[in-house]
Amino acid sequence: MNWFWYASPQTFDPLAGRMAPWFALAAALLAAAGLYVGFFVAPTDAQQGEVYRIIFIHVPAAWLSMFIYLVMAFWAALGLAFNTRLSGMMASALAPTGALFTFIALWTGSLWGRPTWGTYWVWDARLTSELVLLFLYLGFIALQAAIDDPRRADRAGALLAIVGAVNIPIIHYSVVWWNTLHQGASVSVTRGASMQSQMLIAMLLMALGFWMYSIAVTLVRVRCIMREREA
Repeated sequence: MNWFWYASPQTFDPLAGRMAPWFALAAALLAAAGLYVGFFVAPTDAQQGEVYRIIFIHVPAAWLSMFIYLVMAFWAALGLAFNTRLSGMMASALAPTGALFTFIALWTGSLWGRPTWGTYWVWDARLTSELVLLFLYLGFIALQAAIDDPRRADRAGALLAIVGAVNIPIIHYSVVWWNTLHQGASVSVTRGASMQSQMLIAMLLMALGFWMYSIAVTLVRVRCIMREREA
């Protein structure tokens, strides 16, 4: 398959239209399975009780908030380097979904923090850097909206996205670099998982469901952007 053929918005548009419904269906099925396993199959946590179940939404949302930003920065850098129209459109289409998952991560984290920490919010390194990520998403969206010329807007947004990517490792390693209230990673590539297998399955199902949703809405949104710019 010649992937460069789909670098043009005209050829990518019909492909995105065919793919979006399938990703949406996969998102619905995976999220339903993840919620069922997380809320009805996974056992009650010995220390936190039932309140811990919010992590099945909080943790996948936090993962996606960081991963989507890296994907957005990649597309932005690609558009800046090769001056491709589709790359800038993809970055623009990803930003609202990334902002949504960042907000969900902050919101569910505050709901989890109230019964466990005794407060909805602390200026913890992990929480503060995640809040900065939300501002980066909103700043990217606002910057592009403030510039009338789409190509200039793409270039300006790309610079902000690339510079802002330095915040991602800060979020990830904040619990290692500083003494924070936020607990360390429950799932690690090098150490494996430090949770019961049913909990891990529920979390991974939700993460996959969120990712499928992100792809589906991004494909729909990028087609809308194509039509707006054509008009």
